[in-house]
Amino acid sequence: MDDVAILGGLFAIAFVAATILPAQSEATLVGLLVAGTHSADLLVAVASLGNVLGAVVNWALGRGIERLRGRRWFPVSPSLLDRATGWYRRWGRWSLLLSWAPFGGDALTVAAGVLREPLWSFVFLVTVAKTARYVVLAAATLGVIA
Repeated sequence: MDDVAILGGLFAIAFVAATILPAQSEATLVGLLVAGTHSADLLVAVASLGNVLGAVVNWALGRGIERLRGRRWFPVSPSLLDRATGWYRRWGRWSLLLSWAPFGGDALTVAAGVLREPLWSFVFLVTVAKTARYVVLAAATLGVIA
């Protein structure tokens, strides 16, 4: 498989994992790290970019929630969205540092859109959170940390 297909696949899985469809970008990243065919820095950068852009889709869905909330495909249940919105109201934009979390992280990114978080601060905080997750995962996989 060529580099474009491998890196494009990682980007796509990381993107999808942050949006409405279930996917496990962590497993893909670990597999590629173990294969050792690409630099860890490149893999972390590609996965982070895909995951952050997927989160921006959630932010945009949150911005248009009044038109989208009742749709069956909407990525967050009403109860989870209410919980995430409450969390977001309590902790503000800093709650986006938990956007990497497997349960509730995506709901926080939607809540940020609902509550009109500016895109620049959203992207900054989500990038920090999601990249840090991939860096820690890569370091653990490569034996840099135990």
